[in-house]
Amino acid sequence: MALSPRTRWKIERFFKNLGGSSASSESSQPRPQICPACRTLVGAGQTRCHNCGANMRFGMAAASRSLGRFMPTTSPASYAILTFSCFVYAVTLLLTIRHAGFAGLGGGLFGFGGIDGEVLDRLGDSLPWNVNIVEPWRFITAVFLHGSILHILFNMWVLMDVGPLIEELYGSARYLFMYVVAGIGGYVVSSFVGNRSVGGSGALLGLIGVLLAMTMGRRSAGMQMLRSSLIRWLIYIAVWGLLFPGIDNWAHGGGLVTGFILGKIFADRPPQTPQEVRLAYALGWIAALAVAASFAMALFTALHPGA
Repeated sequence: MALSPRTRWKIERFFKNLGGSSASSESSQPRPQICPACRTLVGAGQTRCHNCGANMRFGMAAASRSLGRFMPTTSPASYAILTFSCFVYAVTLLLTIRHAGFAGLGGGLFGFGGIDGEVLDRLGDSLPWNVNIVEPWRFITAVFLHGSILHILFNMWVLMDVGPLIEELYGSARYLFMYVVAGIGGYVVSSFVGNRSVGGSGALLGLIGVLLAMTMGRRSAGMQMLRSSLIRWLIYIAVWGLLFPGIDNWAHGGGLVTGFILGKIFADRPPQTPQEVRLAYALGWIAALAVAASFAMALFTALHPGA
């Protein structure tokens, strides 16, 4: 006897619900976990990895893996730096319009979209040493501040041209650490000679310094070509800095030397052993938290100038 379409639909729904309840009962069984640090299979319910000892729930590796779900799959640190730098520039642009009106944005090719000096000062530009040593967050906040549209466009172009290569070589966490530390090194030198400055150029020169350190002592044709290209880059940047006023050559030099030292310290490969992975995550989180704390201090000081 042929069944009506409604009867067939009821029977199919019954068996589908029966299969779903069976699947849900199977899925309710605890399953093994994967360690976020060393990728080892860990037993269900375990709180620590038996291979590397990483905390399965609250460690830096676990937090990094959770955060990584919201980041691009390739070059996440480079895109994070790009996004955050552009966000900070947008905030300073709005504050400049509020403080000085559209007339305060400057004009001409190099000054278009210029940020008001008082806005930069309140949000943490790098000042001479006697100020920076009292307000050390300026060594970091200045790395993510920019003075005009051309300034940030050029810096972000260099970042996305060089950064992903270094991030792939060293891993995202160590790359972020190197970028921030190179920027600090650049502004330590700049402030020591009495300059007032902003921008990620020192950190970017640090990335070039990392690559330069990596090519030193290697005689393969590829490494020699890369080293020659880097040296030409450095010559162009030096000439540009000498011809145009307002470029902080001291920050460039400090960042370059700092990056070169970091390139000699770190092996030019992603972290491999569980210990290297834990250290890399720790360095990355230290850099990220230092940036967050620095801008928090800058905002607090700007809102409470007498504190």
